[in-house]
Amino acid sequence: MKTAEATAATTTVLGPGFKRSPKSNDKVNGTAAKKTGVNHGNGGYISNGKVSFMKWTLDDVVYVAKYHRLPCFFAACFLFFIYVEYTLRMVPDSSPPYDLGFVVTRSFHRALASWPELNSLLAALNTVFVAMQSVYIIGTWVVEGRPRATISALFMFTCRGILGYTTQLPLPQEFVGSGMDFPVGNVSFFLFYSGHVAGSVIASLDMRRMQRWELAWLFDILNVLQAVRLLGTRGHYTIDLAVGVGAGILFDSLAGKYIESRRKSAVA
Repeated sequence: MKTAEATAATTTVLGPGFKRSPKSNDKVNGTAAKKTGVNHGNGGYISNGKVSFMKWTLDDVVYVAKYHRLPCFFAACFLFFIYVEYTLRMVPDSSPPYDLGFVVTRSFHRALASWPELNSLLAALNTVFVAMQSVYIIGTWVVEGRPRATISALFMFTCRGILGYTTQLPLPQEFVGSGMDFPVGNVSFFLFYSGHVAGSVIASLDMRRMQRWELAWLFDILNVLQAVRLLGTRGHYTIDLAVGVGAGILFDSLAGKYIESRRKSAVA
């Protein structure tokens, strides 16, 4: 007989929406589950069992589409982007890279290019925001004694340096610099990926762990505005910003695993 801890562990491994059903439901749906690998209990789950999905019935297909909409959505996106990829005309080497974010922020870019004072003001405000990120991330370790955010930032910037040096992307032709930007002055910098965005994500995730909800939402909003400005100035490609978000999440998770592993080693 399963203990409560074992049941909780099973639920955790399978994740939300992939929870095993109670025994009563298993009995009712046992035949279908064994046949198709698709459990029709509460929540349901898709099994990686021995039997191929080719033995599913129409009811099983409908069930998966109804209760596992997110994987079905990603499957549709997969097929769509296969079509887009194989029918898209490649950008010739004589042309600048195509960036949808640049297209969307075209009007904003023209305003910044024609109004240097506005560009410098926004650059100064962005620099203040970067300073806020830095103070918070370092403060979690120095002041509060919680090193996770600081370690994740160190992981993130190390990986950014390696990737940024390995593949050095060309600076967009329409780049609008400012002496008020961070790093201060029009100096060289890595385009891939955005440390501005990743650092903000790391700080926001830490704030949520500490239930500092209002501050976390403030950082998220400022991060979005920061991303729009970086696109408007052509200081980053859209892919730099998107990967910056993912990098912040990834290295925060890795830092958490690192701290947990060191804690277990100390106990052992």
